[in-house]
Amino acid sequence: MDEKQVQAEIDRLRILFQKDVPAAFTPTITQKDTWLALARQQISQSGYVVQTPQAVVVADRNPSVQRACVIVARPDTPEWTIIGCTRISTGTIGRKHHYITPVGIFTNTAERLGYRAQGTKNENGIMGNGTKGMRVWDFGWQVAEKGWLPSREQGPIRLEMHATDPVFLERQLGHMASAGCIRIPAALNIYIDKNGLLDVEYERKAATDKRFRALLRTDRTPSSLAGMAVIVVDSAPPPSTAPARTPSPNLVSARIPNSPIH
Repeated sequence: MDEKQVQAEIDRLRILFQKDVPAAFTPTITQKDTWLALARQQISQSGYVVQTPQAVVVADRNPSVQRACVIVARPDTPEWTIIGCTRISTGTIGRKHHYITPVGIFTNTAERLGYRAQGTKNENGIMGNGTKGMRVWDFGWQVAEKGWLPSREQGPIRLEMHATDPVFLERQLGHMASAGCIRIPAALNIYIDKNGLLDVEYERKAATDKRFRALLRTDRTPSSLAGMAVIVVDSAPPPSTAPARTPSPNLVSARIPNSPIH
């Protein structure tokens, strides 16, 4: 794609975001600069290569922020473009079996087949993954801190990004609330899904594998800027008393003992 084509697709995606994601908000210049810098830092540390202009989702787990942006990342230049931002929820603390969403780069590869919500309710009457048909992006087994332990001992979680109950939980977006996954608004779920923004590998796989073909929407319009990465960052300053930490595990192997999906 040449620069004119890239910009035309960015403009199209922006118009659709403003139209289709009503809970969108406009970040400050400081927020933009912070998120872009942290995302580039994660890319630099992980070895993930941005080979072509591509859409990524950057999620800030900072307890006082809890926002995610669709961003177009570009190779060999810091001139990245924010398409739109909205409220999310990441893993909370102080509740047993609730993990802190890990920072890092998590990819929607064809090594794993995601799924769609069934719209079923749990024992509390909650549709944990949202209404029937909502997309669930599965990023495999990852290592996360146990938010209910002062020691922040680590353990395995199945990291996913998904919608949530439209009646009881979507209104809580913008605050930490999940057990470790990334909860997003239904409108953003549909927007990413219909435009195939994280499906660059799934589209290729769908040509030869009917399972992937069946998962993808029939009414989709795959973006020419489709990518595969969700980048979780934390804009909160580290506590002055916190012990030194090693870099967060990135793209952890699936060979981790079974643990609940969060």
